[in-house]
Amino acid sequence: MKRNDDIAPISENYTATTPKKTAKATQEPPAIAHSDVEIPRQISEHGVIGNLSTAALVARDGTIDFMCWPDFDSPSIFAALLDPQKGGAFELAPVIDNVRVVQMYVPDSNVLLTRFLGDECSAEIIDFMPTPSADGHTRKHVIRRLKATRGRVQCKMRCTPHFDYARDLGRTRLEKGKAVFLDGTAEPLRLVTETPLRKIEGGVAADFELAAGDHLDFVFENDEGPLLTDQQITELLVETNSFWQSWANKSSYKGRWRSAVTRSALALKLMTSHRYGSIVAAVTFGLPESVGGIRNWDYRATWIRDASFTVYALMRLDYQEEAIAFNRWVGERARASEDGSLKIMYKIDGSDEHRESSLDHLAGYGGARPIRIGNDAAGQLQLDIYGELLDSIYISNKYGEAISHAGWLGVMRVVDYVCKHWQDPDAGLWEVRSEARQHLHSRLMCWVAVDRAIRLAEKRSLAAPFEQWFKARNDISDSIWNDFWNPDLGRFVKAKGDTGIDGAMLMMPLVRFVSATDPAWLATLDAIGEALADDCLVMRYLDEDGLSGKEGSFAACSFWYVECLARAGRLQDARINFEKLLLYANHLQLYPEELDTRGEFLGNFPQAFTHLALISAAFYLDRALDRKHTEWRA
Repeated sequence: MKRNDDIAPISENYTATTPKKTAKATQEPPAIAHSDVEIPRQISEHGVIGNLSTAALVARDGTIDFMCWPDFDSPSIFAALLDPQKGGAFELAPVIDNVRVVQMYVPDSNVLLTRFLGDECSAEIIDFMPTPSADGHTRKHVIRRLKATRGRVQCKMRCTPHFDYARDLGRTRLEKGKAVFLDGTAEPLRLVTETPLRKIEGGVAADFELAAGDHLDFVFENDEGPLLTDQQITELLVETNSFWQSWANKSSYKGRWRSAVTRSALALKLMTSHRYGSIVAAVTFGLPESVGGIRNWDYRATWIRDASFTVYALMRLDYQEEAIAFNRWVGERARASEDGSLKIMYKIDGSDEHRESSLDHLAGYGGARPIRIGNDAAGQLQLDIYGELLDSIYISNKYGEAISHAGWLGVMRVVDYVCKHWQDPDAGLWEVRSEARQHLHSRLMCWVAVDRAIRLAEKRSLAAPFEQWFKARNDISDSIWNDFWNPDLGRFVKAKGDTGIDGAMLMMPLVRFVSATDPAWLATLDAIGEALADDCLVMRYLDEDGLSGKEGSFAACSFWYVECLARAGRLQDARINFEKLLLYANHLQLYPEELDTRGEFLGNFPQAFTHLALISAAFYLDRALDRKHTEWRA
């Protein structure tokens, strides 16, 4: 692996030796061709940048076509990914014939570099959002630096922010050195640059020329405070790159797949809120789980389950600050609950997730509608969240900050709730919009919740109703073996009274309920592989779920399957499946929620669930292979 000092400082590569920008306006430029394309850019053709408050998707062609502002769960201002005509976009690119475009992150960073390579000239765009300042202040800027690297380059820019999920085109006012965008409710925004701007419908455009070595900056931000100077932008670029590289190098993982694991960790970090400590499931809404289908959800909320799994994955890499921040955030939710119950999801500030509605004025990605914002699943009962939460709290206490007295009282209320309700039917992990049932995974995670609370109390010598909790843990364990083990089939089933299976069952050995080599589990694992796996891709389930249409394979289940194979001792199968799954990542090692049979991206992006499952699988498989090699040498 390379250390930070093995990588040339970004200031040396892109700023310190760069001459002062000398953009030259051109006359009556041609229209930007891709602004008229009806089919949106593929989900996979994107990178992501962020400032730990919100994030933006940057397409390989240099277009920011998705961003909510100023927070993850704020209304969108760029949403051309969902509607190229109405959504709004920030397009920036050189005009180069026969161009080849490559995109990369500056190593171990979330600073994105898009390179445009031609026969006679070349250029590159550096995209980043400055990270919070040393005093914790959130910097609200999107900074785009376009630099000519060879020859003379004609360039174009078009910025059309559409406010309130593109329900308000707003008004544009040109001032010296900037354009100000206004609507009726949101704070005014501005685009600052040194090249002349002209008004167009919905925003501004510019066309200019750069010579080799010249660069031009575009700063998109709130219309407040002094304008950033060229030197300040350079300093922010260096500081932001240093922040990400320093954070990445804190990882304790030194294994075989460091590049993929580091990129996954950086993606997860981008989805955390610096201000609150909460973690979103994805930075997007409305991207379909099936082509042209209706499964188009809003994932810009903090699911207790997804966030807890994220904390667990980051803790495995020795990131403790994120775990501490999230546990404090969720502790506030627990303390506010009189009976110990929690909602399955919250807005990033901890308030209740808003009700689901649809954006019927937008065309949808590939025509997939309705485009939903908010999520009615927030009102569902999903008992598994308590297990994921208590597991992350237990791990955080084992390796990080000890739980406070108030925090422990909140945990006790949560566990008492689980002890009273573990037999209740619920919607399950997959949030099916059909009749509630008794799901194996929900029962399993109730067992985890009580088990981890007992372990934590014993480890920290905390007062607890041990007799009650021991009985509940044993009763839940007996229920799993009596109600979800089918002796005729010789395997577990996904729900009481059912004979089917689902991908959530893969968690059974991962949470240490059953041995990964227990014959009862191995029979279940084989059944999952036979019914749900297509090579290395694993579906969540095959049954009806109350919604029309089909979905792709679930990427997290695919990585869970790898880890289960590894824990079962099937290391060759686990490794080849893992290596195949790595090939399904996009050019920046980012993953969506789901993949179709051809490996095309489906669902919201980037998906925390997928990246945390990748980290977990890589972590265990790497250690298992090391042990195997040690045994072989011995």
